[in-house]
Amino acid sequence: MFKRILIANRGEIAVRIIRACNDLSIESIAIYSHADRESLHVKMATHTYAISEDPIKGYLNPDLIIEAAKALEAEAIHPGYGFLSENALFAKKVKEAGLVWIGPNSEVIAKMGDKNAARNLMVANGIPVVPGTEPLNTLSMYEIYKIANKIGYPIILKASSGGGGRGIRVVWKEEELEASFNACKREALTFFKNDDVFMEKYIQNPRHIEFQILADNYGNVIHLLERDCSIQRRHQKLIEIAPCPTISSDLRRRMGSVAVAAAKAAKYTNAGTVEFLVDDGNDFYFMEMNTRIQVEHGVTEEITGLDLIARQIRIASGEILDLTQSDIHAQGYAIEARINAEDVHNDFIPNPGTITAYYPSLGPFVRVDSYIYKDFTIPPFYDSMVAKLIVKAGTYDLAIKKLHRALNEFKIRGVKTTIPFLINICNDKDFRKGNFDTSYLETKINDLLPQESFDESDLIAAMAVALVSNFEE
Repeated sequence: MFKRILIANRGEIAVRIIRACNDLSIESIAIYSHADRESLHVKMATHTYAISEDPIKGYLNPDLIIEAAKALEAEAIHPGYGFLSENALFAKKVKEAGLVWIGPNSEVIAKMGDKNAARNLMVANGIPVVPGTEPLNTLSMYEIYKIANKIGYPIILKASSGGGGRGIRVVWKEEELEASFNACKREALTFFKNDDVFMEKYIQNPRHIEFQILADNYGNVIHLLERDCSIQRRHQKLIEIAPCPTISSDLRRRMGSVAVAAAKAAKYTNAGTVEFLVDDGNDFYFMEMNTRIQVEHGVTEEITGLDLIARQIRIASGEILDLTQSDIHAQGYAIEARINAEDVHNDFIPNPGTITAYYPSLGPFVRVDSYIYKDFTIPPFYDSMVAKLIVKAGTYDLAIKKLHRALNEFKIRGVKTTIPFLINICNDKDFRKGNFDTSYLETKINDLLPQESFDESDLIAAMAVALVSNFEE
């Protein structure tokens, strides 16, 4: 087992990895930018390393991170999610530096990160995929129009190296195609330094179902059941549920077998996720494979009783997977709600600032993964997610009731958050019945928006100013 691990990340996931390290009696190294110097992961780690004055560049510089790992005598690097977690070059450099990469090898990351290569691999291994194309960049617009008409509208354009909802455009009719194609290329180049774009048939209003994979270095591969990630806005997930409350045991069995087959085809190791789209007829199609830990891994941990971060570390250290598929059973239902510092009444724009009060939910089977605390100032440079609220109960209905209670208890003052919006989702009859797909928020957004109200801290501050003004007069 490792003695010391460097965490090439920040915020909530860095805190989560530090806790797993502590459980395994492993020392942790937190890297941080100047903007993150007061973040909880810096306070919790065994060792710390200032990676950069710049808020972003240090987290995206493989050489600086490896230099930090060597300086503090780390044996392995855990990339978390986001930043360089799916960067094949980083994984390769880590190995070349004599360190262990806690994740799949660089060749697998490169293969599965290229969505077109991943798609071709799945086709070659009999995995169902959505009808689509190779990259279109070398074709004329006339040829692209012909292909789109053959596939049939609506179609979806995707960046070959995309992820996180970036580099995606749905095209409903022919007149929108050229502008959407050019916009998709620009976004792909900006975010992924690769403007290759391909086309797929757009499956309307599917469910987004993903299977968690665990695979050791000796050919043992299992899945840890599925998560329903259909509640999303602009391709960004807001709520995740495990297991899916609406699929049959037969469909779960078939999809799980295909997910394992996909991982084996990729020669996958460590933890990963195979994502599917499921249509109205319960036909399912491979969408992509995420070669890292997912934000929503906690719901899988709650229903299986397994620590996925610890499992990642143990697999990377050379342990044989001591589980078989028959060992995996769902223990109730778990739901995760992502709490973002956003102004829901202003197009969900990020709302960073100083936390004036922080009272996370408590109680049986209620879990909060976060990196914030009272008087902490949320930096404006990063993702707006500040906490994940995860609840577990014996049934889906009871899990929703517990989530509703926990959200009402959860108090964050000083910044606007999505908590009131999430409460309204819990109150929605379609959500309670499991009657939702990826179009759910798009069609219901106006009904789910909460009434605008003052933050209590804002009201107190305004009253204080008024009192001072009256006294001075």
